[in-house]
Amino acid sequence: MTDDERAIRNVVDTWLAASKTGDLDTVLGLMTDDVLFLTPGQAPFGKDAFSKMSGGIKDVHIDGTSDIQEVQVFGEIAYLRNALRIVVTMPDGKVARRSGQTLTILRKEADGKWRVVRDANLVMADNA
Repeated sequence: MTDDERAIRNVVDTWLAASKTGDLDTVLGLMTDDVLFLTPGQAPFGKDAFSKMSGGIKDVHIDGTSDIQEVQVFGEIAYLRNALRIVVTMPDGKVARRSGQTLTILRKEADGKWRVVRDANLVMADNA
C-alpha cells in the first residue's frame, strides 16, 4: 500500500471518528472548499449546505463503519469506492440505519493533504 493510499484511507477513518464525536470542524477540514455531494433525491450541494445540515442537528449520535473496496490514485487526484453503514441515534432515542455504496473523488491539496472534492453517496435507509 502506498503512502497516498494510506492517507486516503485515513481521511475516511478520520471522518467517521469525527462524526462519532460530533466534531464538525474536523469533518469540514476533510473537504475542499469546492466540494460537491451527490445524494439520492436531492440536488447536489456543497460545503456550506453540508455544514448547515450537520450543525442544525444537536445531540445526535452518529456511528459508522466503512469497507473501502477500492482506492486508485492518479497523481493529485484519486477515487475510492466504499461500502458504508451508518447508525444515527436521535435525541429521542429513535434509530435510523443507512447503508450503501459511495464513490468519492479526492484531491491532494497544496498542503499535501488529501481532501474530498466530490462524493456520490448512495447510502439509503436500511430496514434490516
